[in-house]
Amino acid sequence: MRNMRTPLLAKTKTVTALLCVLGVIGDAHAQFATTIIPVTPSETAPQAPAKPAAKPAAAPVAKPAAAAPAPAAAAPASAPAAASAAARSEPRPVDSILVVVNNEVITRQEVADRLASVEQRMTAQNAQLPPRNQLVRQLVERMIVERAQAQTAKESGIVVDDTMLDRAMQRIADQNKMTMPEFRARLEKEGMIYASFREEIRREILSQRLREREVDNKVTVTESEVDNYLAAEANAGGARQELDIAQILVRVPENASPEQLASRRERAEDVLRQLKTGADFAKTAAAYSDASDALQGGDLGWRPSDRLPQLFLDGVAKLQDGQVSGILKSGNGFHILKLVGRRAAGNTQAAAPAVQQTHVRHILIKVNQVVTAADAKRKLAELKERLDHGSATFEELAKLYSNDLSAAKGGDLGWIYPGDTVPEFERVMDQLKPGEVSDPVESPFGYHLIQVVERKTDDASKERARQAARQAIRERKIEEATEDWMRQIRDRAYVEYRNDD
Repeated sequence: MRNMRTPLLAKTKTVTALLCVLGVIGDAHAQFATTIIPVTPSETAPQAPAKPAAKPAAAPVAKPAAAAPAPAAAAPASAPAAASAAARSEPRPVDSILVVVNNEVITRQEVADRLASVEQRMTAQNAQLPPRNQLVRQLVERMIVERAQAQTAKESGIVVDDTMLDRAMQRIADQNKMTMPEFRARLEKEGMIYASFREEIRREILSQRLREREVDNKVTVTESEVDNYLAAEANAGGARQELDIAQILVRVPENASPEQLASRRERAEDVLRQLKTGADFAKTAAAYSDASDALQGGDLGWRPSDRLPQLFLDGVAKLQDGQVSGILKSGNGFHILKLVGRRAAGNTQAAAPAVQQTHVRHILIKVNQVVTAADAKRKLAELKERLDHGSATFEELAKLYSNDLSAAKGGDLGWIYPGDTVPEFERVMDQLKPGEVSDPVESPFGYHLIQVVERKTDDASKERARQAARQAIRERKIEEATEDWMRQIRDRAYVEYRNDD
């Protein structure tokens, strides 16, 4: 089953990337919880609850904090440990509810902790901070989406237990060539609390697994799309570009009324006017953008042009470095783009050397709220014993017990190239001889039995070119579908803001 291969390959990329944006997480801003600016339903988040949930039993309405002192300034980045210790020595304020998301709450203290992290991170990156109330609005909106995603994942039986999280943390350390003690020391040096970083990784993995289920596995690429892609490349003479783009998104809610659409358009036009009169793009994005990258200044980073939506390519086609586009309309809302830079991309289509391919089958048992890791390993051990005794074939057991879509084909994943799967899967697969079956193997997807059917060496230049094209098209489609999916999760959540009396 081909759909499994891309998620397996991509699984560790998100958590690895997080290390590149190490924030400074501390609790030195605990006192801010009582003085945080009250958040009200913003124009970016109109409420149309699809499934109103019962309010928490004892949800106190936040009381005003009039005349409260301004929050203390963040501790210097060079002394995060001292700031954290000082904060712990002070009494923490009484917490209160800021937002209700379906049947859960986001408290003022949670927002204050995240605010401290983001402010220190942006300061360390020499980024201009938007006004405090705008930054709070962005953070609260992000936390609402995270909470709604976590609830959807729970309803779907998706969990990230401590064992899986420990392995993810170890992978991050390994990929950065550090031992776990060295990794923890690095986090502390950067001013981060290890437990907070773990929870950030847990949220990221949970979101990734939910996205794989709800988005990735539903994206298809046809052979005609691959043919058209390769033909367009040939017509371009092999010239490839990478673009560095930043965006501001003014989101339009699902099933928006004409009045809402006009209001969002007017907001986008106001943002564009600010940019044309000299406003800093990154600061404006942090203040006004509804995209998930807002607090990173809207920066998408360097990307091959074939990984970008056609709307974006058309929008920046005539721009010079540093210029800003007009307003672009998509299914998610109104976009304003800045072309940060463009450069020639490396030739990724050089003749591919002969490579070893492996024809492989597997049986996957996923871990969820019902099936524990111990249950999965025990079940696979039983199946392995049946295979060893010859009482069943691998294909028969895969059809009966595998949780993967490949079960219908007896667990057959077809011919796999190096790099098509996550390291845990590939490492064991490469050690098996044709006909051999592995012991239970853990991966980010659950636990597997792996059987190598046969191997061959192939000059794969043409197939690799098609595979690269297929992957580029797939990634572009996934990114576009993900934005739409996240918008739907946010718009369908019941959200109640607790205002001051």
